[in-house]
Amino acid sequence: MPRTDQRMGLGFDVHPFQPERPLILGGVKIRDHDGLAGHSDADALIHAVCDALLGAAGLNDIGHQFPDTDEQYRGIRSTILLERVVELLRENGLCPVNVDVTVIAQTPKLSPYFSEMKTILSPILGLPCNRIGVKATTNEGLRSWGHDEGIAAMAVCLIETAERYLDT
Repeated sequence: MPRTDQRMGLGFDVHPFQPERPLILGGVKIRDHDGLAGHSDADALIHAVCDALLGAAGLNDIGHQFPDTDEQYRGIRSTILLERVVELLRENGLCPVNVDVTVIAQTPKLSPYFSEMKTILSPILGLPCNRIGVKATTNEGLRSWGHDEGIAAMAVCLIETAERYLDT
């Protein structure tokens, strides 16, 4: 049985609200709420997952991979960015084992969307839904996202590689 190299990663993202823009989190359009400001669709949940995966792989962060100075990423769906991150991992002989993400927001209530988010993330990550954690919490009124000025997300992940890729 081949030995595996396991690596953990941590990602964090935050975006302020932007009126008259759709709110997208975990690839899901959240009804009846202002969206987030950003160059892409500003999906803070997926951005945090991307940075966790990239960090675990020892690769440059999402801002380096998909710079906001590059017009090809303007308005891009973050699910596409996540697909590209998973491709980068595979090119480096790595694959996700699990992902866990927490969204920090006073509003909106996100729990009705968790199952749909996992269903969207599952095929992109190549993981069954039971290896993807999605949760939300408030910040008890503290900081900008606690004052309902935006949304933050934190993600952790575990990735691994087969023994044949262990050279460092």
